[in-house]
Amino acid sequence: MEGRLSGKTALVTGASQGIGEAIAQRLAAEGAKVVVAARNAEKLAALVGTIDSAGGRAHALTLDVAEPASIPERLKALPEDFAAIDILVNNAGITADNLLLRMSLEDWERVLRTNLTGAFALTKELVRGMMKKRWGRVISVSSVVGLMGNAGQANYAASKAGLIGFSKSVARELGSRNLTVNVVAPGYIETAMTDALPEANRAELASQIALKRLGQVADIAGVVAFLASEDAAYITGETINVSGGLYI
Repeated sequence: MEGRLSGKTALVTGASQGIGEAIAQRLAAEGAKVVVAARNAEKLAALVGTIDSAGGRAHALTLDVAEPASIPERLKALPEDFAAIDILVNNAGITADNLLLRMSLEDWERVLRTNLTGAFALTKELVRGMMKKRWGRVISVSSVVGLMGNAGQANYAASKAGLIGFSKSVARELGSRNLTVNVVAPGYIETAMTDALPEANRAELASQIALKRLGQVADIAGVVAFLASEDAAYITGETINVSGGLYI
């Protein structure tokens, strides 16, 4: 498929559902070959089928970013025509919500390991190839919670704020090699998780948003595609808040 990202190869973590799935489909629609990475091989296979049937090209990679030591070996399993990654989207993330006084050290470390350490390890591994080509995009999916905080999510907010500080630092390190490093911070997005909420809860969430509605996964995918393209070639170290005015 021809598009803004033709000739590029992207890797998207947490691609088996929700925002990650939408990002992978959008990047493929824009012409990129896409490595879809997550733990669930069955869901990944279905996504590859969807992308291929729409005229794109995708390859499934079972990967657990919470096991950073396994990342180099897993990347070696990529076929040659998908191995040279130009665009990395760090989207994988988990929650383990609780109030601070009830939060276990295990839940703190598990969320930080997946959401932040996993992004560090994968970025470190893949930017070497981008530096050699003197072209690359690293885009991390944070959260508006990383900007504004949220009661009961100290671990999640810390991990998502950490992605912002990490990205700003790496943007300074890699800018001279023509690599951009940016962050997208979604607000409340309609996913399987929000679909399960009672209508009253959904209405309460929407009332906090300036646009008075929850976002769609396509809203996030569109911003990621923009940051991955040449249209955003002079943007680096930025965090784009995509929350419909939840946080202003």
